[in-house]
Amino acid sequence: MQENYFNDPELNGKYLGTISADFVKVSRLLSEASYQLRARKISDFPIFPIAKVNIPLGQLLIDKKEHQLTWNYYMAMVDEFLQRGFITDVEAFQMAYKNPDEYCCLFVVDEEFTNFVFIPYPEDDFI
Repeated sequence: MQENYFNDPELNGKYLGTISADFVKVSRLLSEASYQLRARKISDFPIFPIAKVNIPLGQLLIDKKEHQLTWNYYMAMVDEFLQRGFITDVEAFQMAYKNPDEYCCLFVVDEEFTNFVFIPYPEDDFI
C-alpha cells in the first residue's frame, strides 16, 4: 500500500457518499472518543479505521448492525499502524494529521480502497 496521508481523489463517488451518510450519524461519538483519547494522554493522533466487514485492526467502537450503518467504526493508535506497516514515517504522518478538534482521521478499509481520510466534523456540533 502506498502511504498517502491526504484525502485521495479516489474517495469521490461511491466512498464519499456512504462515508458521509454514516459519518453524520456517528460524528459526535467519534469526536468525543478523539477528545477522550487526547485528554487522557492515550494518543495525540487518534485513528478510526472503518470497514464494511469485521477487521482485526483496533478495537470495535461502533457496530454497523447495531446502528443501521454501512461501516463498522474502530478505534486505533499510531503504534498499531506502525507495527502493521501502514505507517512507516511517523513524522510525516504527524505533519499531515489535521487538527483533531475539527477533523476525524478515518482509515478506510475496503476491497478497492484502503487509505487515510480526514473528514471534517459537522459544524453544527461546534456551536
